[in-house]
Amino acid sequence: MKKHPYIIVVDDDQEILRMLSRILELAGYNVAIAADGRSALALLKEHEPDLVILDIMMPEPDGFQTLHFIRQHSSVPIIMLTARREVTTLRDALTLGADDYVRKPFSTRELVARVGAKLRRAGTGATAVNAKYTLSG
Repeated sequence: MKKHPYIIVVDDDQEILRMLSRILELAGYNVAIAADGRSALALLKEHEPDLVILDIMMPEPDGFQTLHFIRQHSSVPIIMLTARREVTTLRDALTLGADDYVRKPFSTRELVARVGAKLRRAGTGATAVNAKYTLSG
């Protein structure tokens, strides 16, 4: 039986956490959520996720600090989320080791497609289980 990919979603906005958790679960992923960098790092120590979706603007540690720490210990694919529009924010995220960057507000279909692409590239062999949802949802 094929393993369902495990994704950690980190955002201090509870509404976004609920929405992303539901959308990703419907697409066939196992999802854990964290409302701050500290909780995310604790989850990372407990589990080996296949992918992390990480908000930039959070309480301590912020997304950049969390990204930096993750990159010191793991090569897990990371997609950054942010409402910030500055090109420097994008540049900084990619320089620190993010694999992708999505601006809020975002299309859930696009995000699910990016998740699948990152998982395929990572060679986990894991992609969205519910492809129909990914294409039509």
